[in-house]
Amino acid sequence: MTTNEHAEEAADLLQELGLKEYEAKCFVGLTRVPTGTAKKLSEITDVPRTRIYDAIHVLEAQGLVEIQHSSPQQFRAVPLEEATETLREQYESRVERLRGALESVDDVDSEAKSPVQEVWTLSGQTAIATRANKLVEDATDEVVLVVGDDSVLTEELVDRLNDTAADVAIGAVSTAAQTEIQDAVPDATTFTSGLEWLRGENDPDHDVAIGRLMLVDRSSFLVSSIMPDSHSEQAIFGTGVGNGLVVVARRLIAQGLLPSRDPGQGDA
Repeated sequence: MTTNEHAEEAADLLQELGLKEYEAKCFVGLTRVPTGTAKKLSEITDVPRTRIYDAIHVLEAQGLVEIQHSSPQQFRAVPLEEATETLREQYESRVERLRGALESVDDVDSEAKSPVQEVWTLSGQTAIATRANKLVEDATDEVVLVVGDDSVLTEELVDRLNDTAADVAIGAVSTAAQTEIQDAVPDATTFTSGLEWLRGENDPDHDVAIGRLMLVDRSSFLVSSIMPDSHSEQAIFGTGVGNGLVVVARRLIAQGLLPSRDPGQGDA
């Protein structure tokens, strides 16, 4: 990736964090020079000179840029560590405000009851990881997880698994992976799952592999698949003790577990 491509990516990410196009380009431009005038900044960013001042004043108000009131005026970006921390705080503040606003919105059908048994689909690695983290965080009794793809065992999920008061059992598709998991989550019971097909290597088409199988408190399950080419992840999430898919998940996850830890024991 070239310098210009990195600059474009940075500007795009800044826009995703809430900056407008010219503001993002001006900030990225200032990170490339010690200081810059409106003329110089316009030359390296392709932002019209007449729009530079408006963009700079917005960046200054957000704590991302400093202005020296000389003639001509000089601008400089605040240190990168300071800028990223400021952006992080602003983003988190927006997320909290969004959460508060959404929680304050009145329900249209407040009398509707959630079904006891339900199945939903989720798409996207971030959304699925967030749901998995939440399941572990809310667990009260038992978390059983079979890892089919190493990428699903994120640092945040490891932290949740180490923090939970529930019993944790984690299955891996190989002995080497089991050792790594045991090191990462030392209090967990680890096992080799016996589910080698999770990786999809025996599938003649080899177009999909299971990312994770998770069963929490014997009543909620999450099963995800990962596409090898795009590495995109899709999942099915379900709740309800009598849900047929929950029962199937119990039986699948039980492979490789000691009988005393079999989550399917006692099921009809």
